[in-house]
Amino acid sequence: MIDTLPKVKNSEIFSAMADLEHEQLVFCHDEAIGLKAIIAVHNTVLGPAMGGTRMWNYQSEEEAVKDVLRLSRGMTFKNAIAGLNIGGGKAVIIGDAKKIKNEALMRRFGKFVHSLNGKYWTAEDVNMNARDMEYVNMETPYVTGIPESMGGSGDPSPVTAYGVYIGMKASAKKAWGSDSLEGKKVVVQGAGHVGTYLIEQLVKEGAKVFVSDIFEDKLAAVKEKFDVTIVDADNLYAMDMDIYAPCALGATLNDQTIPQLKCAIVAGAANNQLDEEITHAKMLKERGIIYAPDFLINSGGITNVYYEQQGNYNRQRVYEQTERIYEVCQEVLQYADDHHTTTHEAALQLALNRINDVGKVKLAY
Repeated sequence: MIDTLPKVKNSEIFSAMADLEHEQLVFCHDEAIGLKAIIAVHNTVLGPAMGGTRMWNYQSEEEAVKDVLRLSRGMTFKNAIAGLNIGGGKAVIIGDAKKIKNEALMRRFGKFVHSLNGKYWTAEDVNMNARDMEYVNMETPYVTGIPESMGGSGDPSPVTAYGVYIGMKASAKKAWGSDSLEGKKVVVQGAGHVGTYLIEQLVKEGAKVFVSDIFEDKLAAVKEKFDVTIVDADNLYAMDMDIYAPCALGATLNDQTIPQLKCAIVAGAANNQLDEEITHAKMLKERGIIYAPDFLINSGGITNVYYEQQGNYNRQRVYEQTERIYEVCQEVLQYADDHHTTTHEAALQLALNRINDVGKVKLAY
């Protein structure tokens, strides 16, 4: 198992793909429109690769490659453990969404998605919305998360947040013998779409919610809607809390932050929360902190768009499938105890077992 992905130089791209067992990496470029994008297809054993498109102003092209490789690999395991018949993929668009994102750029990206002939299906992710997917859909049918007015499933964020909430409750049952979150101190890092919906769930249950974000406007919006406490992003890790919920970007669980944590549970929506998978999962275990693997509990969003992709979208069915996260999370926590391993490795093993088993079934034909 790879602990962490090394810095990726142009001459090392194939080595990085091989290390993480990727099938395909597609570089998309249109200078006139200003598009620089990368599509990563990690694994298609269970079905066509599916994963959202993220737009971010990366510091370098190498950083973008590293991110898309990690994210697409995570989608493979997420889709597998969620019981979905799709593989893992992801796309990133390089640039400042507030400055360069427009109809032309999204439609040009849609043409690149279409060139893969259905091997990769996209959806929305960071700095994307249903309107953007509508533009992509003008150029390709291989897109999900389009507006409900167009027959799609719309914004998947509420379902993602619900899955995280369910996984948080399963973890609470393990930690305290009850899955009630009433009165628990929960620090939510990130007040974006998913973070806001998660905050809503927590406030309804009576949790004491603390919120941080690097964007002041998002904090102001959350504070106006909910009874929450805003906290300094630089000092949140050392706070006295019961649950830490990372809902922004990844790698917030690292050598610097883990020793500061005073929580019993880590359960959040962010992808790739562990900076180094093996090392930092062990650090959490050694500190007695229950870690609900991100690719397990944040799978509600992909479940939502999966049923749209299947052509039989039913919101009740989506939520019923997402509620299975509670049961699977308990299974992962028990597996980790029984096998004296980390919860991350336990979840990864269960996902790999399904990929291998289904792969054998397909080979039988």
